[in-house]
Amino acid sequence: MTLAAGGRARGGRLPWWVVVLGAVAVLFAVVPIVALTLRVDWPRFPQLVTTDSALIALGLSLRTAAISTTLCLVLGVPLALLLARLRGAAATIVRTIVLLPLVLPPVIGGIALLYTFGRRGLIGAHLEVLGVQIAFTTTAVILAQTFVSLPFLVVAVEGALRGARPDYEAVAATLGAAPGTVLRRITLPLALPALVSGTILAFARSLGEFGATLAFAGSLQGTTRTLPLEIYLQRESDPDAAVALAFVLVAVAVVTMALTGAARGNLTPRRSQRARGIR
Repeated sequence: MTLAAGGRARGGRLPWWVVVLGAVAVLFAVVPIVALTLRVDWPRFPQLVTTDSALIALGLSLRTAAISTTLCLVLGVPLALLLARLRGAAATIVRTIVLLPLVLPPVIGGIALLYTFGRRGLIGAHLEVLGVQIAFTTTAVILAQTFVSLPFLVVAVEGALRGARPDYEAVAATLGAAPGTVLRRITLPLALPALVSGTILAFARSLGEFGATLAFAGSLQGTTRTLPLEIYLQRESDPDAAVALAFVLVAVAVVTMALTGAARGNLTPRRSQRARGIR
């Protein structure tokens, strides 16, 4: 049995134990969020989430997440196009390297970035000679967020490109369209729903990044202390503030998922029409 739009079921009936285990999985995801919501000190909620430190951390998180998401787009879309065209061992190797941050603990990624861009790192040592320091700066936060978020966008876009019909591109090329025109008018419109959802997911992942940021950028207020780091610090000194700020991140995640679903639903029916005109 599969679910169609609007939650209607189609196909054969599922075994009862599949339904039960599916319900348990839903509860496993929902109950902790409910417990967190019940723990919020709602009368003091506005006060807890509008302290100077919280607003500074939130502002820094939003700025760095926006920049890192832009970097993910600039680097991830060409990479997804490359992976969608590659075949054989080369594709397997490149894809494994690109997806590695998905399975690595984020703190390992932060340490790897530190040994790359730190003062004595592989690249950082040469930058230090030029007077450029990256580790423990806002730039380090952006790089850490990009490192962990890039695979989300690449996976989404590559999957859409691999599933798209190549007929449109072939016809456009036959009609004399330049590669850049084919990319702009055919390839990217076909992948637009996945591109939008991948961008939103990359932004959400950047906004919630903690481990790599802490290891590579530290926790300097106004410079590298993002909202997840602020929550971690408040957990010891003011648990109520930590819970309130954690709820803010949960709310952002819920909105992000809703936007992702809405974007895919609104864009998917139009992708074939957008892919037709070649100008």
